[in-house]
Amino acid sequence: MKPLVLLVGGLDSGGGAGVLRDVETAKALKVSSRVAVTAITPQNDRKVGAIHHVPPAVVASQIATATEDPIHAVKLGMLGCRDTVEAVAGALPDAPLIVDPVIESSSGHSLLDEGGLAALLEKLLPKTVLLTPNLPELKQIGASIGLANDATQEQVVGALLDRGCEAVLVKGGHCSDQDRSVDTLCRPNRKSVQFSSRRYPVQLRGSGCRLASAIAAHLGTGADLEPAIRQAKAFMVESFARESEQSRNAIRERSGDLIL
Repeated sequence: MKPLVLLVGGLDSGGGAGVLRDVETAKALKVSSRVAVTAITPQNDRKVGAIHHVPPAVVASQIATATEDPIHAVKLGMLGCRDTVEAVAGALPDAPLIVDPVIESSSGHSLLDEGGLAALLEKLLPKTVLLTPNLPELKQIGASIGLANDATQEQVVGALLDRGCEAVLVKGGHCSDQDRSVDTLCRPNRKSVQFSSRRYPVQLRGSGCRLASAIAAHLGTGADLEPAIRQAKAFMVESFARESEQSRNAIRERSGDLIL
């Protein structure tokens, strides 16, 4: 029987992010999935048209129904607001929990309000095996817990670990290095581990969703955290390489270099 992961997040009508992207990732990694939809968003690569929050009781009911079968890992994405965060926190199964703190869309639209972020840090962080913020998210989280604007990455991560999170993977996609993207795994009383990968000249919306759900998929198979991250990063590199090649082919076709 295949491992089963629970994927909780928003429904992106464009399919680039959210639970549709999560399910696609799980399928690619040969893991079965169940979903709970927290919000419905008319969305594409350029904008989020609106957000319809699914009633928290319905979100909790989705999770309860999905977890009638044994769940081997859980990945949380877009949660939207405090009531939804609290409903999810009260309904989660006993399984490794990966939290991708989706605060804004790639186009800059807010996907988690201040109350929701505060509830996430209070209710979910102590249950979390791995939190996967990017650099802007880490800065927003630092402000939410009262750290100064000039707080270092190490200070913010340390505060999150002190609050009960088992590990934090700081994603380096927004750093200034033009050649490499470096993600850093931080755990209490252990030396940090870096995962470096080549940058590709393409934008891949939903990359955070893919990475977190890939990590959850590998944890669901019984892998330890560090190997699960390493395998998920390899999956992401393959995805970026494939997207880059498709982009180059499209450019050649438009310029007439390919005869079909």
